[in-house]
This record gives sequence, structure tokens and C-alpha cells, in this order.
Amino acid sequence: MKITDMGIWITNPTGSMNYVVIKVITDEGIYGVGEGTLYASEPIVAETLKVFRELLIGRDPALIEDTWYYLHRSSYWRGGPLFKTALAAVDMALWDIKGKVANLPVYQLLGGACRTGVVCYRHADGRDPVEVEDNVRRLMEEGMKVIRAQMGGYGGSGKLRTEPAHRPGLPSVVIYEPARYLLEVPKLFEHLRAQLGMEIELLHDVHEQLSPLESAQLAKALEPYRLFFLEDPVSPENKEGLALIRRASTTPIAIGEIISDRETWLTLFLNRWIDYIRIAPLHVGGITEAKKIMTLAEPFGVKSAFHGAGDLGPISQAAALHVQMAIPNMGVQEWTDFASVPVLQEVFPEPCRLVDGYARPNEKPGLGIDFNTELAEKYPYKPVYMPHIRRADGTLHGY
Repeated sequence: MKITDMGIWITNPTGSMNYVVIKVITDEGIYGVGEGTLYASEPIVAETLKVFRELLIGRDPALIEDTWYYLHRSSYWRGGPLFKTALAAVDMALWDIKGKVANLPVYQLLGGACRTGVVCYRHADGRDPVEVEDNVRRLMEEGMKVIRAQMGGYGGSGKLRTEPAHRPGLPSVVIYEPARYLLEVPKLFEHLRAQLGMEIELLHDVHEQLSPLESAQLAKALEPYRLFFLEDPVSPENKEGLALIRRASTTPIAIGEIISDRETWLTLFLNRWIDYIRIAPLHVGGITEAKKIMTLAEPFGVKSAFHGAGDLGPISQAAALHVQMAIPNMGVQEWTDFASVPVLQEVFPEPCRLVDGYARPNEKPGLGIDFNTELAEKYPYKPVYMPHIRRADGTLHGY
């Protein structure tokens, strides 16, 4: 079998989110689908995939490991999220082909199931503690065992105001200061635990908006409320600050949705600074690399908490579930309900589904999901941007 072509699409079915999708086509009529979505950077990933296409034509799609390194070292300049996301798209597609040839779902090729389903978490937000509580209860009634609780989105009432961009069509600017946020989050969880009890698993996402010292204060203040984990308490650039948080509190720590290279993880594992790793196979180089990173994490007791928010698509969600089914140190999977959006069901036939808080990949051969190219072409690329956050004095401030 040989690769004869690779189609590349950027599609925006919902009008608010672009998905980069590929089809690797072979001379035997079998094709594999993969995803290279990277929010606000889709055209750059697509250009990288065009280079990969020329390198792939004529190769045997069965050589997944060799192809991974062949593409990884195809340029002296390697690594980083843009490159790794393009590489992930190809990797997913090759695993999809291999599964179809073997007539098995991908997780069976990764060693088989370690569990009957992947426990997932969804998001509950609200304008005040009572509204957050109501939304947590709604998710509990739907069968969720793990729930992320936020109040007023990332940064909460620390978001002082929103200002227009310097030019129409560009993202607005959020003015943010952390003091209110640091005070309100412990009160939120005090309320939730008083009303919901201690058993339901609750977590919270700082989203890198605090300094290491501020996050240490928050983690310590949240300790009585038994968080499942505190997510992204610092940015990857401040990863050494995790040591300060660790010394201050026993609140579990999760980080990593924008860390793309395995070498960065070694420091976090060796120092035992984290409890959950927030990678997505989509952004670290695909199924092949995600499985290796989780093997590195296993001796240090670090579990998975794969990123799965709405800035990823249904194909990468399926790939994540295949990995999560096959690794012993699975923790939780962030969940976006693509199956509830009719247009996404049409563009990505048979997305994975959530039942009573658990998800499974489809049992069809390969990734178990397809891509309707003709329909996708009716929804062309539309520029999207990440929000900009500034402090009150005008200084740019993370996300």
C-alpha cells in the first residue's frame, strides 16, 4: 500500500470555530482522517501540512513510527505547537488507516482496553455561587461524576471591563486585576461544598491568570474543599513556580494544554510538581506521541486529564478517547458535546458520545469517525482570534 495524496481542508461549520482536517488517501482505496486544528493559527498549520503532503506521497502508510520521525526531522527547525499539530493530523490519519486495514478500532492496536469507558468532565459556570450550584446540579443529574466550576468565566470578577480593539473585526480587550478573583473563588467552593457535599468531584481552571505566589495562596485557600485538581495555576513559562504551589498546598495540580514537546514534561515529572497532565494528542504530535508521554508520566504517578474544550474538533476527540482507553494512568477527559450540534454531526459523521458521564470511542475500525468533504467545503475558513487581556495599567497579561 502507498500514499497517493493528502487532502487538506479548513472548515467552519458553526461560524465560530475553524477545523483543519486531512484525508490521507492510498492506492488501495482506503483513506484515513486526521485533525490539525490549532485555534487562531489554522492557516499556518495548513501550510505546514502542504509541505508534509509532498513528503508523504509514495510512502507506506503502515510505517507510523518511522513516518513520525521522518516528518519530525524533515526540517532542522522542529517542535513547537504549530509543527506538532500538523504532525498530529498525519499521525491520526495513519492510525485510522491501520485500524481499517486490521478491521479493529485503534485502541485495540494500542494494547486494548484498560477500562470500560473514559470518565469525563464538563463545565458549569454562573454569575454567582447559586447559579453555579444550579448548573453543577444539572450536570450531576445528567450523570457527570467530575465537573469544572467557574464563576463569570476565566478570571471571574477580576475582569473589570471590556474595551474595543484598535480596529473593527479584531478581538476586544479585557481589563483584568486578580484581587477580586482571588477572594471570590474560595467563597464559591465553600458554597458548593456546603450545598453539594464533599463527594462530587469538582475542579477549577485558573487559566494562567495568576502569578506563582498568587496561585500558591489560592491553592492553600482551596485545600479544605477537596478539589479534584486546580488547572493551569501558572503559565508554562513560569513552570518552576509550581514548586512554590506544591510547598504551600496539597491541592492537586493539572497543567499542560499548551505544552507541546515531551522534553518540557520531564522536569515536571522528575520534580513531582503535577498530578494531572493536560495534553491533547492533537497538539503534541498525535496518538503516537501522546501514548509515549503518558508512559513517561506513569512511574511518577501522573494521570491524564486530556484537554478537550471546544477549540478542538470531533476527530481529535475520537483520537484522545482511543489513547485514554488504552493507558493505565488515565484520570479524566474534558468533554465537548459535538454530537448535540446537528451541523457537526453532518460534517463529522458519527462523533463520539457521552453516556452517564463516560465516553467511549466508536467500535468501528480505525478512529471510528469520518469527514464529509463536500459539505465541509460549504463552510469556508473565517478568521478567529484569541482574546487579549491587559492589566489596569495597560500591560499585556496572558490568557
